[in-house]
Amino acid sequence: QVQLVESGGGLVQPGGSLRLSCAASRSIFDYSSMGWYRQAPGKERELVASITSDGNTNYADSMKGRFTISRDNAKNTVYLQMNSLNSEDTAVYYCRGRTRVGTFYWGKGTLVTVSS
Repeated sequence: QVQLVESGGGLVQPGGSLRLSCAASRSIFDYSSMGWYRQAPGKERELVASITSDGNTNYADSMKGRFTISRDNAKNTVYLQMNSLNSEDTAVYYCRGRTRVGTFYWGKGTLVTVSS
């Protein structure tokens, strides 16, 4: 069974940092790309960042310079380092993997709340 499990969410003050983790139940080389998405209350889910199996990264404009996506192939884990957080970053963050045959898998999400 394919699983993606997110962790690392929580409550953080404005200006703070968090690192999210997405642990895959199988080798992340099975995925042509993995990404982080988020969904804020009352809003549609949006792309935060993605990384290919070759290590190429892509970021939403509002995250550039603040967020960094990375992968640890040995641990089958993808990370999202988030800095300079503000209230607009409050959302449920989801991990998504796209396999080489075009199948998508989603994690259940981890909640990030930015508040003083």
